[in-house]
Amino acid sequence: MKLVKRKHHQYFVYILLCADDSYYVGVTNDFRVRTLQHEAGENERSYTAQRLPVKMVYLEVHKYINDAIKREKNLKTWTHAKKTALIDGDFDKLRQLAKKKYPTGIVKSSKD
Repeated sequence: MKLVKRKHHQYFVYILLCADDSYYVGVTNDFRVRTLQHEAGENERSYTAQRLPVKMVYLEVHKYINDAIKREKNLKTWTHAKKTALIDGDFDKLRQLAKKKYPTGIVKSSKD
């Protein structure tokens, strides 16, 4: 029986802080190379190329690409404040910001 050595894969979800104080969320299998590409403005029409310089402020490691993509999509829906709380490691504030807020007069049914 021949043993097959499996290559360990890592995928990274990252957040860059742009010069205009906005955040860019991305996913890659090599965050070092990807960061250099962003910093160099390789794609002149890209979001980050228009907002240089950029700085890596957050990084998560995932074993599976589908998990990394799902997390990236999730983070992209977050507000600037929620992303800042995550980056700062302020989990109390993150929980507070995550609570759904409904306009006055609207009652959320338990059936929803």
